[in-house]
Amino acid sequence: MSITDTRTAARMVDLSGDPASRPQPWAPIKVTRAEIEAEIDRLASAPRPANGRRVGRIVHPSATAPGLGFAPGISVAIEVLNPCEQADPLRENAHRVEIGIAGSGRIDTGDGEIALAHLDVANLPSMKPFRFRNDGPDVWARLSYSNAALLEQLGVHYAEDVDRVWSSTPVSEQDDQYTRVTAPDIAIGDSGARLRGYEHLVDIEVVDSRALHWPWAEVSPHLSQTLGDGRRTIMALYNPASQRRQGATHNFFVTATSMPPGRPPRPRGPGHRHSSAAINYHVRGTGFSTVDGQDISWEAGDLLLSAPGWLEHAHYEGPDGIAVYTVQDHPLHIGMESLVWQEKMDGPVLALGSEAGQTGYVGPREAGA
Repeated sequence: MSITDTRTAARMVDLSGDPASRPQPWAPIKVTRAEIEAEIDRLASAPRPANGRRVGRIVHPSATAPGLGFAPGISVAIEVLNPCEQADPLRENAHRVEIGIAGSGRIDTGDGEIALAHLDVANLPSMKPFRFRNDGPDVWARLSYSNAALLEQLGVHYAEDVDRVWSSTPVSEQDDQYTRVTAPDIAIGDSGARLRGYEHLVDIEVVDSRALHWPWAEVSPHLSQTLGDGRRTIMALYNPASQRRQGATHNFFVTATSMPPGRPPRPRGPGHRHSSAAINYHVRGTGFSTVDGQDISWEAGDLLLSAPGWLEHAHYEGPDGIAVYTVQDHPLHIGMESLVWQEKMDGPVLALGSEAGQTGYVGPREAGA
């Protein structure tokens, strides 16, 4: 039998003596409330797709296929359901953060049901089935953040339709004779290196990852509402499955910010920067952000790529206070040990999660709180 060699030859690229690599961030970009509302109207007015999924992905002008994202590796989509509609169930190896921006509806998950109201947040874990359905009187619209764009770039985004009735995620067949429990685990040297059987790779310790719900009605009372009330101005929506990565998912953390009216204006000055990208959805108030020396104004309902990776940025709220959701790919970078952070532009660059981090923050709280 003859064997045909169909390989494509690899290239050799000589990088000898090249200077140290520098980040190449995308430019900041704003999607206005009017643009988001127009896309919601367009999706709601179109004929119902066969699978019921009305989706418009927001794509940065620097993005190229595969992996059309709003930031590198981060997809942000507007998803819509008309009253009495539901989408066919789905599961995928991406995970999602859902923020309700109009109307309300329900998410059926393998862990139960989530009633997602306006400004509520939910996470949807990888490879757990989910279905969206609108049982309310109004159009239901959500911002859906996902790492699908990253998986598309890697060529491994997997998604499949699920039977309309499901009980739970299928469980693989088990053979108790060949598992990580019976596999070798051998110390090599005395510095901590080990040699492990392959079973440890295919039978990895399970961390329970569930769909969770952060209702705005329960989150907002923990945030500052009036000047001097002693509450925090920023809090993270934490999913215990993300462990030390501090995420709402394994890829994204989500923070809710609320700054009350009457705060003294923040003086203009240097900002900070980090390798993770940040996307702000402005819930209340007005203001502007200075990103890489460019002033970008925003108001409630605007979506802003406010911190492309490693660009200096600072935010300035207006006199009436603000509320903002920020989605950031911190946990991904923590897992890769690539989360570098520079709080002061003339200060040290810290590798968060790999060395002692940034301390001394008073801004998100009153002193001593």
